[in-house]
Amino acid sequence: MHTSTGRRAAAALTTGIALAATLLAPSSAQAVLGGTESTRAYSFMGSFQPSYPASPHPDKHGCGVEVIAPQWVLTASHCAGRNPTNAKAGVPRGWKVRVGSLDTGSGGEVAEVDHYYRLATSRDEGGFWGRDVALMHLRTPVRAKPVRIASDTPPDNAPVRIMGWGMTCDDINNAACFSTRLREADTVVQPISKCPSAEPGGGDLCIGSSDGSVTASNMDSGGPALVRDSGQWAVAGVVSGPDESGKTLYTDVTKHADWINGIIKGTDVPPDDLIPDMEGTTDLSGCAGSVVRTPASRPQDPALMLTNGHCVQGDWPAPGTATVDQPADREVPIADRQGYTQATARANRLVYATMTGTDIALYRLDKTYAQLKAERAKVFQLASAPVRAGDSLTVASAGQRHKCTAEAVVPHLREGGYQMDNSIRYATSDNCAPWHGDSGSALLAPDGTTVVGIHNTHNDDGAQCTDNNPCEVGPDGKVTSQKGRSYGQQVHTITKCLAKGSKLDLSRQGCTLTGATPRTR
Repeated sequence: MHTSTGRRAAAALTTGIALAATLLAPSSAQAVLGGTESTRAYSFMGSFQPSYPASPHPDKHGCGVEVIAPQWVLTASHCAGRNPTNAKAGVPRGWKVRVGSLDTGSGGEVAEVDHYYRLATSRDEGGFWGRDVALMHLRTPVRAKPVRIASDTPPDNAPVRIMGWGMTCDDINNAACFSTRLREADTVVQPISKCPSAEPGGGDLCIGSSDGSVTASNMDSGGPALVRDSGQWAVAGVVSGPDESGKTLYTDVTKHADWINGIIKGTDVPPDDLIPDMEGTTDLSGCAGSVVRTPASRPQDPALMLTNGHCVQGDWPAPGTATVDQPADREVPIADRQGYTQATARANRLVYATMTGTDIALYRLDKTYAQLKAERAKVFQLASAPVRAGDSLTVASAGQRHKCTAEAVVPHLREGGYQMDNSIRYATSDNCAPWHGDSGSALLAPDGTTVVGIHNTHNDDGAQCTDNNPCEVGPDGKVTSQKGRSYGQQVHTITKCLAKGSKLDLSRQGCTLTGATPRTR
């Protein structure tokens, strides 16, 4: 099953927003470690406070920014990457910055972000490291005096000042760990050889004390490395990520001055990314889901959310078993067309989950279908017919869409002690490449509103019948496996097991889900 896995990008970006669901906690997290609380505000220094995903910081601080023109702020690319589709350029929703204040919750000026431009994303073929920089355009100009880009890369051992509102301890669930007061420290640029995590020949700066006692930290991402240039502060770098030595890697923004100036002057502005239609997707932090209804569902019925059995919280259902009618408490954000949250519900009951025969879980929400309709949240129709070979499918992942075709319906699929039946194998193509984190994604029919299946696994390395390496079992018992194959599961059997009020009845006529009661004549 497609359990979520860490990526090098996630590990290296832990000095960013540092949300528990998406980023790993750093080994050491102190707000500008070795620094002191700033005694005066810097007009150009600001706090980026995005709405997606929700920051655990009490003031919604996520990253640092620097005003470099009246309507432009500089930050790290992975900070502006807090958009639902990891787009490189586009229009955000609910993003703002507070600049010129010592406090993330009061003072200074507040301005709305109406556009973002990222130099690189983690998917770029040109590489991400040393290019982790972004520009954000403000809807209205701020009065703050901008800071300019340094004229050149600072040499080794050059003095720099770092600052930010990073965490004061490691526990992201502890509100006391989040600093609301700006902190700063004076340190130096180290030879790049002192930061083993830096890419050779890349555009990173290695900054911090030699023993790691003075450095940036979690939620300091995007914050500046300031140098004195012609008697004034200038920004030479922005926080990108931690180095294994305990120091911090900053992107050298002097190397990207042409890119920055081309956008600000309007002479070389990248086009906005084409955003796929994300409406109705639910992001479950490592899995996806969708709110579904059957033809018999009534407006007053509690809404149901569909995902994988292996996406449930807690223990997976054991092979051959199903989990039925258990308490639950998980947030279910339902996306709009751009992937931002249109409505939010809570799953308060795990109605059913199994990984035998199929790989599904159904949650009951605390809102009815009528309430979700009033909030303009998209609800999908649950199919009552199986997927057949040749059917066109869209894998509706959280953040992207994969256009796939059902290449075959496999009699049996085995993986890590579980067996699923009549599984859907996708035809391999560049447009059909679901991966870890896409588990639970609805397989949509061409009408875009009917859920005909659910994505659940992929053969990672060609192994046979092990976790993340499913194998096919033919009618004759022959076992085969092939690296790179992706699979989904049928969902048409669900409708016959649901009664009025979004209730599960495994004894209903025609219900064949695992745990169903055999009917006798």
